Amino acid sequence: MSNTKKMLMLPLMLCFFAMGFVDLVGIASNYVKADLSLSDTVANVLPSLVFFWFLLFAVPTGMLMDRIGRKKTVLLSLLVTLVSLALPIFGETLPLMLVSFSLLGIGNALMQTSLNPLVSSVVKGGNLASTLTFGQFVKAIASFMAPYIAMWGAMASIPAFGLGWRVLFPIYLLIGVVATLLLGATPIEEEQSACNRSSIGDCLRLLSHPLVLLSFVGIMCHVGIDVGTNTTAPKLLMERLGMSLNEAAFATSLYFIFRTAGCFTGSFFLRMMSNRVFFLLSVVMMALAMVGLAFGTSQWMLYTAIALVGYGNSNIFSLVFARALLSDKEHENEISGLMIMGLFGGTVFPLLMGFAADAIGQAGAVAVMAAGVIYLFTYLPNIRK
Repeated sequence: MSNTKKMLMLPLMLCFFAMGFVDLVGIASNYVKADLSLSDTVANVLPSLVFFWFLLFAVPTGMLMDRIGRKKTVLLSLLVTLVSLALPIFGETLPLMLVSFSLLGIGNALMQTSLNPLVSSVVKGGNLASTLTFGQFVKAIASFMAPYIAMWGAMASIPAFGLGWRVLFPIYLLIGVVATLLLGATPIEEEQSACNRSSIGDCLRLLSHPLVLLSFVGIMCHVGIDVGTNTTAPKLLMERLGMSLNEAAFATSLYFIFRTAGCFTGSFFLRMMSNRVFFLLSVVMMALAMVGLAFGTSQWMLYTAIALVGYGNSNIFSLVFARALLSDKEHENEISGLMIMGLFGGTVFPLLMGFAADAIGQAGAVAVMAAGVIYLFTYLPNIRK
């Protein structure tokens, strides 16, 4: 990669960091649940609401990119995200948090749909999957920092300015402002889309292509497992080990630490190893993790399972997304929108997991995630060797 392209990657990677802000919903929903005395079903509405907007905004965002360009769409996403992060500074009522999480979901839907294709304007060919994986590594740094910042704020280990765990929001707000200014000042040359007049119907018809449809469901399972683990891991530790929320918050950080490590090492492995073999190893790790989460009763077993699902799930998105994106270069924007619409799995899985957890305990929530892991095994033949 030339020095010029390396300089272009700096603001793009900072945008990936801002993309990771969405993962604060897992630990935030646990604190909101405790502060407002909510049930699992109601508390899980918060992360579900964040990802609901992917269903409505992902495909229109792909069309918006055709009209205003990828960079301007990413900038718009950052502005919406900044508003969402500002709102919780003023309070913690349920309506305010619902609005904040909705805007966070809308901003992230815009960002995830437009940022990956913007990266493909800079990085070409076979290095795209590994570059997207490195972007996920940067994103994961923001993800695993969130529980620590919230925990430190709740325990008054850092200056929280009376916000407690909500000090997380102004800290990420400042980083988001820097990302917005830096990207706005960076010139990026974009390709002209071959499908400037595509409609929502044209985009949705791409789901009639078997690979696009299978990849869409694969993305749903990936993000369902991601959000599900993010939300459920602390509850498992509290249910089975009697931990407090501040102690159990480490489970979310542990998940993202191993997800971060998986993204970082995956960006190298994907250059040296068959994509199909790496995908299989990743899904096997998640299958073992589901067994540990379902039946584990000791701290070491639950921590090991959380670490395995974090590492195993770290590269699934990049592999599935890149496979779908490269299947039809003429419809990259539209396919990107469809794949990001698949993040709607972050709504479906937590809702089902909330019902299952209220009915039979957190083992029921794990069973819902296990169904997603089983599907990913069936996707394996679609990964290129």
